[in-house]
Amino acid sequence: MDNRKAAEIAEKLEGSIAEVFVGSGESVRLAVLGLLGGMHVLVEDIPGVGKTTLAVALARSAGLSFSRIQFTPDLLPADVLGSSLWDPSKGEFIFREGPVNAQCVLADELNRTSPRTQSAFLEAMQDGRITVDGLTRNLPSPFFLIGTQNPAGFAGTFPLPEAELDRFALSFTLGYPTAEAEAEILRRRGLPGENRALDGLQAVTGPAEIEEARKEISGIHLAETVRDYLVSIVRATRNHPHVRLGASPRSAIYLQQAARARSACAGRDYVMPEDVEAMAAPVLSHRIQLSSQARLERVDAAACVRTIAAGIGKPTGL
Repeated sequence: MDNRKAAEIAEKLEGSIAEVFVGSGESVRLAVLGLLGGMHVLVEDIPGVGKTTLAVALARSAGLSFSRIQFTPDLLPADVLGSSLWDPSKGEFIFREGPVNAQCVLADELNRTSPRTQSAFLEAMQDGRITVDGLTRNLPSPFFLIGTQNPAGFAGTFPLPEAELDRFALSFTLGYPTAEAEAEILRRRGLPGENRALDGLQAVTGPAEIEEARKEISGIHLAETVRDYLVSIVRATRNHPHVRLGASPRSAIYLQQAARARSACAGRDYVMPEDVEAMAAPVLSHRIQLSSQARLERVDAAACVRTIAAGIGKPTGL
């Protein structure tokens, strides 16, 4: 498959999702880039702006098996991963799969459960497998996780552990729709909870094509000058006065993959500096911790990353 095919798949997915999701085209593009690039996605926003609709539309358009986990304070790791149950008729333990065993998993309101249960995802996100009762089981392929969380300070929320945040490659918000978009939502919907267009959404691609796209994206050319530019952005987050804790080395790996995904979905076989700059905020903003002074000044993490990236000179030769 050439890079034009990856762009074709991305275009099909975005067009299909737009049939049922009314919102920012940039949010849809980031979700598609996450799926095709093999990068898990975190969406932070208030309830009711379309996070679940976006996730379900992406899974159905991609032809993936789908599972939704609604997180609550009393949820246990076994409720996510599965557990072994004793079968008296067979005289042995039988493993009952948990909802994480799907190709596309929506971890809804992830920060409403305890850090213990949140950590159940770490191995799944990193290695595409889980370990239960000492046995390791591979998850379906391709495996893609969309996590959603309520804004910090909402009732009944727990902060996501840094180790888990670091495994989400991309993070973004949906925000309130425009007046025109909100009117379109009302035109499309009937009773609350009813979405016939979503129920009838058909797949426009499949797991095999997505796996192929992931391999192709990982092979997109990245010049040394562009890689040095990428590293400079990541390292600059560790020395900025508004940042208390800068981005980790893992974030550089994800930024490289995100830039490759953006270039491939644009129909190019090489990464441009603009790809790196465009993906810096979605990849880095949830990984940095702002200083107390920055929080007092109401500095936004994404805006801070964009400022840092804009201050690094772009290479001229590729």
